[in-house]
Amino acid sequence: MMAPHSTLALRRFLCSGNGAASALDAAAVRKKNLVFLGSPQVSASVLHKLLAASEDPDSIFQLAAIVTQPPAARDRGRKLMPSAVAQLALERGFPRELIFTPERAAEVAFLSNLSALNPELCITAAYGNILPQKFLDIPSCGTVNIHPSLLPQYRGAAPVQRALQDGVTETGVSLAYTVRALDAGPVIAYEKVKVDECIKVGNIFI
Repeated sequence: MMAPHSTLALRRFLCSGNGAASALDAAAVRKKNLVFLGSPQVSASVLHKLLAASEDPDSIFQLAAIVTQPPAARDRGRKLMPSAVAQLALERGFPRELIFTPERAAEVAFLSNLSALNPELCITAAYGNILPQKFLDIPSCGTVNIHPSLLPQYRGAAPVQRALQDGVTETGVSLAYTVRALDAGPVIAYEKVKVDECIKVGNIFI
């Protein structure tokens, strides 16, 4: 469901052209640059759908870059392993040089590389890193977060787990603009989900 205060910036991103542009060859129209930020497996499910959508001949956007947490030590061997998002991106043949893994999203080199891509929109889903204002100022249409709760309920970490602990019968997923305050930006859209004993975070993201 779209919220009443759905903003002009997002509509501008989604509007791929009309009228005067209809006579142009669709292939000649520049696709809009989207950057995805996410890290764990639940984020990989979102990336999977974005990759599929971007590959559609009628897609209005292309994935210009993927941002994820750096490789971390996992399992008994403590071998450094890429995040689930990075792993999926590599398996799908996404250019390695366009997978950014900054320790902090405020790193000057990272922000410079991101700015050079001229992204119109950034989408985050369980990225796991605080985004500074210098990051938020880069995409012309803003940064949108996919949050597994009906905001403003259950802002912050572990929203699904907290909702289940509270015994709610309904939760959902929200799309909201990212601002400096945690999960406090304008809600663009939301979808409700009935709660049962089998629900997991991934069920809500998907």
